[in-house]
Amino acid sequence: MKLSEIKSKLQTLDTIAFQLPNGTLVPNHFHVTEVGKISKHFIDCGGTVRTENVANFQLWEADDYDHRLHPEKLLSIIELSEKILNIEDLEIEVEYQGDTIGKYGLDFDGTHFLLTTKLTDCLAKDKCDIPEKKPKLKLSELQKEAPSCAPGSGCC
Repeated sequence: MKLSEIKSKLQTLDTIAFQLPNGTLVPNHFHVTEVGKISKHFIDCGGTVRTENVANFQLWEADDYDHRLHPEKLLSIIELSEKILNIEDLEIEVEYQGDTIGKYGLDFDGTHFLLTTKLTDCLAKDKCDIPEKKPKLKLSELQKEAPSCAPGSGCC
């Protein structure tokens, strides 16, 4: 989800809820402690120089059980961050504390903002000789497709 998309969604909501990939909700007394831009400048394993930029939200929960972040407040934090930090309409990455800091993508299901899983990947597969995964076939499916030797089947 991009910044423009979350801003649009926030304008239609009365409350904000974030849902983790396992279906549980982030406690509703969370804070958004940071909105920023993260720039990553790196070389992949194939020697290609790359850059990535994301808008970053950090969710944090404290013992402040009376705190509720309202949509209009988060919208104003995002707009201030865009203005002061010159953040473009970037994809959003969300940090949230589990056993360690987790990084998530962001989606929306019409009610909740969904923290989506992110995966690592090799960006230079063509240079690393990583074999492509072959599709797994079920032997039972192959036998169904193989010609039968029933009388009149034409196999003999």
